[in-house]
Amino acid sequence: MSLKKLEKAIRKKLEENDPAHDYNHIMRVLKNAKKIAKKEDVNMKVITAAVLLHDVISYPKSDPRSKKSSIESAKASRKILKNYRFTQIQIDAIADAIRDHSFSRGVTPSTIEGKILQDADRLDALGAIGIARTFSVGGAENRPFYYSKDPFCKRRFPDDKSWTVDHFYKKLLLLEKTMNTNTGRAEARKRISMMKKFLDQLKKEI
Repeated sequence: MSLKKLEKAIRKKLEENDPAHDYNHIMRVLKNAKKIAKKEDVNMKVITAAVLLHDVISYPKSDPRSKKSSIESAKASRKILKNYRFTQIQIDAIADAIRDHSFSRGVTPSTIEGKILQDADRLDALGAIGIARTFSVGGAENRPFYYSKDPFCKRRFPDDKSWTVDHFYKKLLLLEKTMNTNTGRAEARKRISMMKKFLDQLKKEI
């Protein structure tokens, strides 16, 4: 019952989030997490709550506070969860998973629940939905699609603050190696394969 009430509250709270971090994103990450969790010995209540709250604070990528989004979300989750039926041990586990899931923090979560949240969230950055989210964020930041002199970073380091396609080379195509679980790694491989096909097609078109 507490999870249902929490989900309803989070859905309302995320109405103002950008399309890459909205309620639909949360539901996709939850779907990914449930798939991964089937192969692991986990606390699904902790995972579900962590997924629901992991983007409760989401600053735009151009905001100087962006890298602190996961830390702020973890702090906010502690306050929110006190209104629901969670023990202090569960609240600590959920907050720690949220704090450490972010790519920009550069850490591996210490618990299996945290590792699953991290994998599930990163999977949503890949595949067809990952492409859609990448260009959604790029559009919101008013970035050009690509650098016309070297669109696919053949002779330079990727700069995804300037060009959207650079984000594939700076982060997305590298995510498979960062996965914590076998299930997450296998799914990442499939989705990255699809993204490479997209980039190959893009090369033909431009």
